[in-house]
Parts: sequence; C-alpha cells; structure tokens
Amino acid sequence: MQVEQVGSDPAARGAAIQELTARFGDRIITGEAVRRQHGTDESYHTPMAPDAVFFAESTEEVAEAVKICGTHKWPVIPFGVGTSLEGGVGALRGGLSIDMSAMNKVLQVNAEDLDVRVQAGVTRKQLNEYLRDTGLFFPIDPGANATLGGMSATRASGTNAVRYGTMRENVLSLTVVTADGTIVKTASRAKKSAAGYDMTRLFVGSEGTLGVITEVQVKVYGIPEAISSAVVQFDDLESAVNTCVLTIQSGVPVARMELLDDVQMKACVEFSKLEGFLSKPTLFFEFHGSETGVVEQAETVQAIATDFGGSDFKWATQAEERNKLWEARHNAYYAALAQRPGSKGWPTDVCVPISRLAECIIETKKDLAETGLLAPLVGHVGDGNFHLVYVIDPESQDELRLAKEHSDRMVLRAIAMEGTCTGEHGVGYGKMDFLAEELPSAIPLMRAVKKALDPDNIMNPGKLFRMN
Repeated sequence: MQVEQVGSDPAARGAAIQELTARFGDRIITGEAVRRQHGTDESYHTPMAPDAVFFAESTEEVAEAVKICGTHKWPVIPFGVGTSLEGGVGALRGGLSIDMSAMNKVLQVNAEDLDVRVQAGVTRKQLNEYLRDTGLFFPIDPGANATLGGMSATRASGTNAVRYGTMRENVLSLTVVTADGTIVKTASRAKKSAAGYDMTRLFVGSEGTLGVITEVQVKVYGIPEAISSAVVQFDDLESAVNTCVLTIQSGVPVARMELLDDVQMKACVEFSKLEGFLSKPTLFFEFHGSETGVVEQAETVQAIATDFGGSDFKWATQAEERNKLWEARHNAYYAALAQRPGSKGWPTDVCVPISRLAECIIETKKDLAETGLLAPLVGHVGDGNFHLVYVIDPESQDELRLAKEHSDRMVLRAIAMEGTCTGEHGVGYGKMDFLAEELPSAIPLMRAVKKALDPDNIMNPGKLFRMN
C-alpha cells in the first residue's frame, strides 16, 4: 500500500524549526540530503523526508525537542539507523526526525544479574563488542546492525529467536519520552513483576507512535560453553520444513534453525562463495550448550533430518567456519539482488503456528510459481516465521503489481491460518490494512491508547493503524 505524503502545516513548521534552532543550533539540520536519508528505510517504499533532523545527545534533550514540537502540534519521527522494512521512518506528514545515533553509550553492565542498560542509539554489534571480554552476549540478531531503540520499537527478533526469544522477551525496562515531553521509566530491573500495567510491553512494538525510546534495559546471556553449526540439504522444500517442525515438537533446544529454499541457496552459494553446497532447500542449524549437550542436540536433529531424506550434516565447529556460514545467511538479501543486477528488493514476512508452517510455505511457493516472479524464500522457521524478497524491476508497473498481489495473498493466507501479517518486520504504513484484518476488535482499543498518550497525533503519525 502506498501512502501519499501530506506536508506539515507551514506556520507550525517554521515556528518549530526556529525555536528548535535557537535551542540546539547546528544540530537541527534542514539540508535536503540529510532529510532524505532520514525518510528512507530498507524497504521498497518511496522515501518521505522530514522537514528537519535533530541529532539528540541525551534523554533530556529529546524531551525538550518533543515539548517544542508538541507546542506547535508538529510531528516527531524517531530514527535509529534506517533499517526498517515497512516505511516506519517515512515522514508522512513532515515534521522532525530525531536521530539517536549520538546517544550510543553503554550505561550500565550488571554482569551478576545478566542485564545491561544502554542508550537507544547503541547497535547490537556495538553492544556485543563491548561485552566481548565479560563472557556475556546479547542474542537478538535481526541481521541488520540495528539500534536497540529501533529493535525495541519494532519488536525485532532474528535467527536466535527460536531459543532466546524476541525483543518482547528480552527488554526489561525502557526510558521513553512521551508526546508531552514527559520522561517515563517503564519498569525496574527485576526479572519479573506483578506491579501495575506492563508499560514496557506497551512501548515495545509501538513503532514510535506512543513515544521516543531513549534508553533500553535488556537481558544478556552467558556465552555457551560449546557452539556448533551444521548444514543439511533436501531434495524438496516440504521435507526441509517438516524436519524443522518435528525438531521443535521434539523439544530440541536449537539456538538457530534457518530455512533457505533452492532459489535463495543458489544465490547464497554464488554470492558468498559457499563451496560444496548445491542449489537445494537447505537448513542451517546452530546448537548452544555444554559439550555433551550440543552433541546430543545435534544427533537428535541429524536423525530427524535423515528420516526426511536430508543429506549428511556438514559441520562447522570452528568460529571462522561458523561465521562464514552465518555471514552468508545474513547476506541473503544482497545475494538475492545480485541474481538480477539493477533490481530492487521488496521484502515481506509472515508468521504462522508451527503446525501450519509447511502448508503455508508450500501454498505460497505454488502461488509464486504462477506469477513468474523471482522471490527467494528464507525463514526463521523454528518460530513459524518466513520471508520473501521479491526481486523486481522498479520501473515495471506489472512486476510491482504482481508482487503486491502475491504478497497480499500470502499475508491473508497466514492470517487465515491464525498467523500474523508480520513476524518481525513491523507494520509501519505498509501493512496497516492487514493489521486491521488480523486484529479488528483490538484496533479501537489501540486508537484509545494512542489518543490518551498522544492526543494531537504527533508521534510518528500515519503508522500502524488509521486514527479514524
């Protein structure tokens, strides 16, 4: 779904920029290149630039800026690094983009309690580099080197979610600036609490529509004693998916379990120079635990895969070998685009109950074959979550139409199977209609929450759902 940009009120824009510039000086940027960058994400959506960009340095500064914007009823759009996939950073009504990149400090490491507090601009790779000598790591890995503020706002997950969960399970507390400039801390550091409404979970996944996340308290984990990766290939996609399903149903605590169809595997083999692999449906596994535990997990999964006709496991126990495999997986998007130089990627995702996963994928692939489009499939299949990337000619209206129609059918298929329109990409404005289809009785309640916290609708307006 495309949404036409509506500019902000000229009088409000001029007054707000003047007041912000008087307070923050040259950290208020109105140059076209910077504005355009901050209205652009990694999706196919048309860039929608804000009127100005503010490079904030503290929670207090964010609160001041939001108060000024609120006075003039001028929109506020939080910005991490721009890796969202459903138009989440687009300034549909103009306004101020608040860039969190300068708020990139690790504030507190509580090693004994296994939690860390960071500013919202800290990226996941930065945090793990900081933790490297502590024996701890942060497991949420969406592929992109996203900020923890952005990952919280979109309820991100990734390859490790099958074992460690998503941001929903790993955020303990947030510091948030609400629409009136109030600074709110949502919870304590306790691992569980029965005290009041769960305000943390309210803001996790809110995509900037309720406030600006400025600090994040997250769980961290001890680096496992043993880590081993393995790759197994199949003659058909259904056998690969069924291996995943039975692995989960058997209670094997795999850390990662990633599916690549034959089209995506061909792209990865060529792009990442993976030797010894065929262009066949493929599963990437990673096992974490003790030396004996990892062996037991791997033996169980290998037996399951063999029953479904899987090839012998190809092992990667050395860090360098493992990193090469997972780098290839993380570069799957760029590998797909390399299959058609000059193309643009249109990524989308759905998630279904694990028992419906094989059915959903097989029907989606059959439907895809009838369109003639190139669209590799990858999946965090341990969660029932899979992705397509339509590799299309951005100048071809016919290809854009076919991709949209197929994506719409895939999403509606997932919803009909009691799944969701997005497992981890978020809603932005690209999937607003499908959120309404998926949760029709909840949308009025969401609107009521939005109106209570943001009565003038200045916080990332035009995202998640329509206000009327």
